[in-house]
Amino acid sequence: MAHKLTDLLGDTLVRSSGEKVQTKSLCGKEKIVGLYFAAEWCPPCKGFTPKLVEFYKNFKNGGTRPGLGAFEIVYVSWDKDEAGFRDSLGSMPWTALPFGLKDKKNKLTKKFRIQGIPRLVILDGETGKTITVDGFNHLMEDENGCAFPWKRKPFWEMIKGKLLHGDKQEEVDAMEALKGKIIGLYFAANWCPPCKFFTPELTRTYERLKEAGRNFEIVFVTSDRSVESFQQHVGCMPWLVIPFHDPRLQQITTQFGIDGIPSLVILDEKGGLITMNGRQAIVHDSAGLDFPWYPKPLNELTQMAAVQLNENICLILFTDGEEEELLEARAVLHDVAVREHQKGEDQELLFFYAGDDEFCDQVRDFAHLEDRSPLLVILDSPEQQVYVSPATDMSCEVVTEFVDSYLAGRLVPTPFRHTSPQEC
Repeated sequence: MAHKLTDLLGDTLVRSSGEKVQTKSLCGKEKIVGLYFAAEWCPPCKGFTPKLVEFYKNFKNGGTRPGLGAFEIVYVSWDKDEAGFRDSLGSMPWTALPFGLKDKKNKLTKKFRIQGIPRLVILDGETGKTITVDGFNHLMEDENGCAFPWKRKPFWEMIKGKLLHGDKQEEVDAMEALKGKIIGLYFAANWCPPCKFFTPELTRTYERLKEAGRNFEIVFVTSDRSVESFQQHVGCMPWLVIPFHDPRLQQITTQFGIDGIPSLVILDEKGGLITMNGRQAIVHDSAGLDFPWYPKPLNELTQMAAVQLNENICLILFTDGEEEELLEARAVLHDVAVREHQKGEDQELLFFYAGDDEFCDQVRDFAHLEDRSPLLVILDSPEQQVYVSPATDMSCEVVTEFVDSYLAGRLVPTPFRHTSPQEC
């Protein structure tokens, strides 16, 4: 059976000398693998690459936590041409994904949601599981690698200490105030217009859940730029907040890889992750009926799913909207949706069934889809392309074969115009 790293990177990597390296040589117990997304044309990359090279060589020479295990890096090029790729790799003492493997590079970019470079993703060489997607910031803050490989600390270890009660400004002990509760980590700032719209929605849902006796608490993690702005911001918040200038702010933001606000991360009573998409959960379910919003393997396509459509690869089964058709769609999608959902962080597809309404029509227009039902498609909005099943009769077998063919790279996509569904 192929190792997860070979599934991600292929069987063979290259060095600047032209030497080929078997990917499986990177795999193994106590090995750490970094995926370095960068490019020759990128000024921030030019500044960061020497730091990473120094760190890598220091590690190899035993200067960074000796005995930790082997550390290897794979360059994932965003260079515009092969000449740029060779120039970049020439300054790097590690391996690279061959330049021509565009599909592999795109798959990695989507999997780790890389939207800008430089980025450094750290993986466990034995399991292939992600340790952190924010190696760049970790290295900038920890140049000597004292905490390398920067595994996420247990939430309870990060949060311990004093918190403030937002509207009362009273100090409380974090461990006592949060014990036994579902926790929402709310990342926002007073200067952020989308935050100004979302905070009142979150407040209403929070108060509904508290009135219903649900064990739910929110901790505000600020990105405010001044004490005055922070104090003005938290004055209307009925939940707990981390004090301004507290080192836990940066630590928690980095640990959860937050690169945009507003964001709401939902944790269970033990501090385990329930969902990174709490914001979409609140918008979709302001009454809190699905609290604490564990991700579902299969969802109905509504306008609330616009963000997910824009950022992910989604399988959609369009129907004529009749209840019988919707029931059949859920039935034929269920097994494969659950199968893929169980992959956790390795899940590549989100699953939806669609009825007959204005938003579903917008999605059809967006991808230039024919107006027939049932219609089975895989919509790849980040790459602006769609895969359409020719099947006119749906069954579990038809859906499973379509999904498996996509995952195996056997399907041919069709491009569509450069637009996106209107977000809610």
